[in-house]
Amino acid sequence: MNLEDAIEEFINYCFFEKGLSDKTNLSYRNDLDVYKEYLNSKGINNVKDIKSDNIKDFLKDRNSQEETTTIAHNLTVIKNFHSYLLRQNIVNKDESEFIERPKLRKYLPKTLSMEDVDKLLDIKLDTPFDYRNKAMLELLYGTGLRVSELVNLELTDIDYTNCIIRVMGKGSKEREIPLGEYSIYYLKEYLNVRDKLLKNGVLCNKIFLNNHGKGMTRQGFFKNLKQILKDKGLNPEVSPHTLRHSFATHLLSHGADLRSIQEMLGHSDISTTKIYTKVSDDQVRMDYETYHPRSHKGD
Repeated sequence: MNLEDAIEEFINYCFFEKGLSDKTNLSYRNDLDVYKEYLNSKGINNVKDIKSDNIKDFLKDRNSQEETTTIAHNLTVIKNFHSYLLRQNIVNKDESEFIERPKLRKYLPKTLSMEDVDKLLDIKLDTPFDYRNKAMLELLYGTGLRVSELVNLELTDIDYTNCIIRVMGKGSKEREIPLGEYSIYYLKEYLNVRDKLLKNGVLCNKIFLNNHGKGMTRQGFFKNLKQILKDKGLNPEVSPHTLRHSFATHLLSHGADLRSIQEMLGHSDISTTKIYTKVSDDQVRMDYETYHPRSHKGD
């Protein structure tokens, strides 16, 4: 079968039978288009002509251009594709079966100190945009939300009576996160001036609005955060996810249960949350070596 036709059939299978999202299907298609272009450049146009060495050579070629995580994703898609070809009897062997995935380097999440968090959140409130930015940052640090979850919040997602926020996370899984007094206070302060951001009386259910009166985007919030970091002389590499990591690390360092943190972050696997114990352990070691009078033996 022609490689292009086989990819089209696989993408349709993923969408109609596996029920994968549009975003995932687009990611699969992009990966397989790059794979197809590479194979075509080597004179391979039929799926039956693809050999294990071709896949390995493709991955080596990608390795010179991309991060390990991207290569791992490429291989996952390729393996799913070749597995599909075998199940459909389009080929009689899965050429990707014994190709090992690259070992991913585990990076510890970057966090802010509590002093830097205080500095970041110290926003002078003059305009409705100031109130909005303050509420967004307080909510991000106070709940550990993903930025996509933050910008998609709607007015009905806040339960002021029980002081919780309802969030639709990854995999359409809903979770409830407690709201602290700071988050609630500055959220209410912002909502008192939110109508000033609406344009021509057009209503919007999203809590956080941009200067066009529409829902704030991830890119728009990231741009605002960069400007705030610059104005305050803080590390420009700080991202919305840094505040999520800081939320978890600071909870853990103050004695919170790991399972509770897992629930609030929306992690399906506790092993994902356990990385914060490593961050906390490193901080403990650093504090010990810095502050204990007998941590270092003098000359």
